[in-house]
Amino acid sequence: MVNMHLSTNDGSQNSSPQSDATAQQNDADCPMQNLSREEVTKYLRRSGLRPTRQRIALSDLLFGQGGRHITAEALLEEAVQAKVPVSMATIYNTLHHFTQAGLLREVAVDGAKTYFDTNTSNHHHFYHEDTGHIYDIETNDMEVIGIPTPPADQEIWRIDVIVRLKDK
Repeated sequence: MVNMHLSTNDGSQNSSPQSDATAQQNDADCPMQNLSREEVTKYLRRSGLRPTRQRIALSDLLFGQGGRHITAEALLEEAVQAKVPVSMATIYNTLHHFTQAGLLREVAVDGAKTYFDTNTSNHHHFYHEDTGHIYDIETNDMEVIGIPTPPADQEIWRIDVIVRLKDK
C-alpha cells in the first residue's frame, strides 16, 4: 500500500463546487472547446481520427457546453435528445478513441462508474458519493507527498487522486 499525504496549500479542506475561475481554467484545458464544425473536422483528422458525422455530432455535445465530466450513459441520453442516431457501442468507441487521441481524460471512480473529462490537464477530482457529482480540484490547492519510485524502465505518467465526499 502506498502511503500518500494529501493536503491543501492553506491547510484547509475545500469541498465546495468549482469556482468560475476553475471552470474557465477547465475550458482553457479543453482542446476542442468552442471550435466550429470545420475546425472540429480538422482537429479530429490531426488527432488521427476519421471525422464521421457521428463523431462530429458527439463532439458538439461533448465540447459545446464548456468543461465537463460525463458518463457514456449521460452522453447517450443527450444524443437521443439531440436526435443524433447513435448506439451505446458507438458512444463507448468514440469516448475511448477520443481518450486515446488525448481529446478526453478518463476518470475511473470505481469499477462500475467512469467519467470522461473534457479538461485534459493534470488535475484531481472531488467525487460526491451520494449524488455522483464529480468536479475538479485546482492543482495548486493540493500536493501529493510520498510518491513511490517507479521501476527502472518506467516513469510515472500521471497521478489520479479522487477525494470522495459524503454529506454529514
